[in-house]
Amino acid sequence: MRRPTREIPARWLANILGAGQVCAWGSLYYSFPLLAAAMGADLGWSKPTIFTGATVSMLVTAVFTYPAGVAIDRGHGRWLMAVASALAAVMLIWWSQVDAILSFYILCAGLGALQACILYEPAFAVMAKRSGAATARPLITIITLWGGFASTVFIPLEQFLLNQLGWRESLVVLAGINLLWALIYSRCIQPQFDHEHATHNEAREANKARDRAVVKAALKNSVFWLLLVAMTLYSVMFTVFIFHAYPILQEKGLSTDDVVLALTVLGPAQVLGRVLIAYLAKNASMRLLGSLIACVFPFIFGTLAGIERPAFWLVALLITCYGLANGIFTIVRSLLVPELLSRHAYGALNGLLTVPTMIARAVGPLAAASLWMINKSYQVVLVSVCLTAILFACAFWSASWVSRNKESINRPLTES
Repeated sequence: MRRPTREIPARWLANILGAGQVCAWGSLYYSFPLLAAAMGADLGWSKPTIFTGATVSMLVTAVFTYPAGVAIDRGHGRWLMAVASALAAVMLIWWSQVDAILSFYILCAGLGALQACILYEPAFAVMAKRSGAATARPLITIITLWGGFASTVFIPLEQFLLNQLGWRESLVVLAGINLLWALIYSRCIQPQFDHEHATHNEAREANKARDRAVVKAALKNSVFWLLLVAMTLYSVMFTVFIFHAYPILQEKGLSTDDVVLALTVLGPAQVLGRVLIAYLAKNASMRLLGSLIACVFPFIFGTLAGIERPAFWLVALLITCYGLANGIFTIVRSLLVPELLSRHAYGALNGLLTVPTMIARAVGPLAAASLWMINKSYQVVLVSVCLTAILFACAFWSASWVSRNKESINRPLTES
């Protein structure tokens, strides 16, 4: 007789998913620039050639975010994340053998599809499914706290692997890490203990019909579209700055060592922001927190654009403020759906909101590079980022205001 499965407490699951995010982001995202440099030197490929693979990956991720969210809403989170992690291991091993640019682009597309099933949004959706979207906030915060350490852990780890083994062998090690997490996800994600686990076909069909109705109502709701605009503008702002921060700060007169030192505080500042929210504002409205944080970004980029040769201490302060704000907003955006839209169809709604943000991540850095080409200066890029931050704040404030004065898209369901 088979022994009954022992339930893993939701808080433990949050920590497991969070540790998984460290490995997923580290192996599939933060390791890419280091691998790109090593590949370029070995294979003779140019940076634009290699980074086109990153663009392809992000565009494909955008295509798969919505179906991945729907699959999790329907209770398939365990196998989605487990199988995707196993396939990611296969892709990384394939990458370790690649010599042709076409093969590289194909595997980048494959990794993009798998990232849509592994990174933050799927983990958030699995957690919301387990605990219920209304009570998922502290658990999602735990996931983001773990995720904040991905770059801190994996950038030096990948550099060590490159120095000791080379880029091909380091990819095999990263593949092994993903394979390990495929096993962990298959054992630790337990859909039978979900908040709304349906055991009968009738119940499953009723849940599907309910979620389809919620998504349909969202698409007719101005709050959804304002949030979509806000999240897309935020993604453009975030990605452009992250990809171009290094040359921007060099152009502002900082030495290479000072730029590296200033950017080093970014990761810890993001984690600190999430810790502050977890302990000092754990019951605060996401609407209020987001509206306050939206004010910070125009100030940061406006100050950076307005001072030609800022002192190091000022740059370090601005980077710290940016990290704090971005860390807090990661939590805010993960919980906007249940607060402003609906506590049901979390994965599907979050997936829909993520589609244009992933497209923005793909094209934003290239657009910024095109702006730089106008007069070989990052000043026009900084001014554009500042204007984007202002538009983001206006869109977010509008969504918050409209949501306060409008009925939920599915009031009877969100109160259930």
